[in-house]
Amino acid sequence: MTADGGTGRTTSVRTGELDFARLWQLLRPSATDTEKVPQDWIEGRHPAVVATVLWGTTGVGGWPDTDSAPGGDVYMGRQDQVFLAEDGTPWTRSDPAVDVNDDDIRWHRASRAIYDQLERGDLFGPGRTAGGGADPTDHEWWAISGLAAGLVLGSGCTLLIRRAAARHEPGPPREPRQELIDL
Repeated sequence: MTADGGTGRTTSVRTGELDFARLWQLLRPSATDTEKVPQDWIEGRHPAVVATVLWGTTGVGGWPDTDSAPGGDVYMGRQDQVFLAEDGTPWTRSDPAVDVNDDDIRWHRASRAIYDQLERGDLFGPGRTAGGGADPTDHEWWAISGLAAGLVLGSGCTLLIRRAAARHEPGPPREPRQELIDL
């Protein structure tokens, strides 16, 4: 599942998890109905995407269908996108067959209560600011601490390698330990 919320963050949820059950209730992937939407939405001028959900099944494929061993492939069967209309109603745009280039797009309203549960649970984007956008400082400390750790490890390892190469202490003999003798 790709949870955008302006962050571009990707999250995986699996069967048996609470967020998976909530997504299932919100998006209703087994539903085949569609509702009428404004023509602008059909032409691509719809509200901003809150989240894109790719429904995948793991452990499929294998010989003779693919060139890989059985059970290692993933089937991407469906894509749902969540929008919030101007009146605050969540809508879902579903493509039931992602791998088929067709115009079979289905629209339906989603439950606002379930949408709110997913938003409170941070599935549709981490920590929102008062303005509604994602907090830009959420990920800065990871980058700074990762950069610092990389610099410390890199310079420390470089110093250890230089010390080991420059040492004049006893260690393994530098001359060959065996001689070839002509008999």
